[in-house]
Amino acid sequence: MIKTKNRRSFVKKALALTGAFSSASLFSELHAEDFRIIQKRFAPSSATALADNEDFWSPIQRAYSASSSPVMNLNNGGVSPSPLVVLQAVERYNQLSNQAPSYYMWRILDQGREPLRDKLALLGGCDPEEIAINRNATEALNTVIFGLDLRRGDEVIGSFQDYPNMMQAWSQRAEREGIVYKQLSFDFPIEDEESIVDAYRRAITPKTKIIHVTHVINWVGQIMPVRKICQMAHERGIEVVVDGAHSFGLLDYKIPDLEADYFGTSLHKYLSAPIGSGMMWIKRDKIAKIWPLLCNSEPKSGNIRKFETIGTRSFPIEQGIGEAINFHNAIGTKRKEERVRFLKNYWAQKALEIPGIKLHTSLKSEFSCAIAGVSLAGMSTPELGNTLLNEFKIHTTSMVYHNIDCVRVSPHVYTSLADLDRLVYALEKISHRV
Repeated sequence: MIKTKNRRSFVKKALALTGAFSSASLFSELHAEDFRIIQKRFAPSSATALADNEDFWSPIQRAYSASSSPVMNLNNGGVSPSPLVVLQAVERYNQLSNQAPSYYMWRILDQGREPLRDKLALLGGCDPEEIAINRNATEALNTVIFGLDLRRGDEVIGSFQDYPNMMQAWSQRAEREGIVYKQLSFDFPIEDEESIVDAYRRAITPKTKIIHVTHVINWVGQIMPVRKICQMAHERGIEVVVDGAHSFGLLDYKIPDLEADYFGTSLHKYLSAPIGSGMMWIKRDKIAKIWPLLCNSEPKSGNIRKFETIGTRSFPIEQGIGEAINFHNAIGTKRKEERVRFLKNYWAQKALEIPGIKLHTSLKSEFSCAIAGVSLAGMSTPELGNTLLNEFKIHTTSMVYHNIDCVRVSPHVYTSLADLDRLVYALEKISHRV
């Protein structure tokens, strides 16, 4: 409980956190000096050169409480933990909100949404008027999927390797409204971008209106040639919906670089924002034609905010995104991308030396980054995943779906080389049993 004599100071600090990367932000309070030191020391080094420099990454690892967890989290592709600075920001906002909820949430913290929108737009390299803040990629992309005006017989092309919630959304529209949902099937890993683009091209008919593509395939981490797919689709008058849940905050790109029409992402993965935070981007000239998923007084307006009328929301989670962006920017997107790719290759290359181990992900930089799938001959995927957790306290996730059958491993910047050595040791020990 906040004591009365400290309440004024607490409120002043909490309000200062809303949106801006200022001297009053928690990042500046907790980490700015440490980051200035390592930035100055390593400024001449390229992102690639820093990828394996433990002196640079050690302070970043210590900024996460997850780095000392008794259970090693190698399922960051599902949900990533937030650094301490974000956890503390959310707690401060939560304490403030509970002083007088309707006052502090709607009259005070709600004023931080526009500065936050600006920060997200700067990170995404786009217009703030194209950004809607929501709770996850499913909400963002379902808004687009159900908001598009499609008629019976109109065709949508996706794949069996897209995320289940998006496949289910398109399937629901097909069942309810009679659109045609066509799904391609890919046998990953694929190290030929043109073959992927050509698969979508061959599926197009005169009735095709939409292509849905996942930037980074959640099952095995394949990076898809989104820009080439968008260019090919636009040449034929087809719009493209992009699922960026596993790429935003990790890969070094700006949203307009993809040349998509619609984009949705979760911020609680590699951006390390609070759990339950997401973002939607819609090309500005297309906003008016998308119906909101939830009610709005002006559903056909061109104002991106029409997608944010979700009722009472978690303002602490929403405003905690700002501190996650501060933390991310202090590292740098390219540095993060190269570090996490190095971590994936570090364990994967060692694991390949173990008899019976198979990788389901390319190790070439243009085709993967954080995520890799692994399997062991003679042992089922669920058994391998359960053994890693129950005997070695290593949390991964088992992927058994369609033509995919592997354990997904996804490290993050707080993951240490010792953690990954422990993973390889576990895989080697398990391999001796089969």
